[in-house]
Amino acid sequence: MVYVDTSCLLKVLRPEPLSEAVWAAIAGEDTVVVSILAELETLVQLKAEWVGGRLTRNQWRQTETRLASLKNQPPFEPRRLPASLFLTALRQHRNSGQQHCRSLDRLHLAAMEELQLTRLMTHDEGQAKAAIAAGFAVIRPGRD
Repeated sequence: MVYVDTSCLLKVLRPEPLSEAVWAAIAGEDTVVVSILAELETLVQLKAEWVGGRLTRNQWRQTETRLASLKNQPPFEPRRLPASLFLTALRQHRNSGQQHCRSLDRLHLAAMEELQLTRLMTHDEGQAKAAIAAGFAVIRPGRD
């Protein structure tokens, strides 16, 4: 079981460099957890691409629809998060020493802890470093 973050989820939804490597890594997993946080961040990124002119309105809406469908198909498994997520993120932050981690990345790591997951699939180097420092295993398809 692996937690997928937005950097990899976007590569699943549209062709990008390393999309094939992400799909290959997903094919080797029994369960790929898509948290509500990863879903939200992905939707925000897609809207930003439409607003910024990198996607047409039709492309944006089609990609949102694809995410809604995909997250409910094996091996993907959508997961909600408890309100305690923020307390977990605060505790992780306080215990992180000199390791910097952006807020959304910290929330993803807290989500992993709340969901009792130990493996992260990401292409976000900052998040990967913070995850490793926190004791999580990191999978970087096409980079490892």
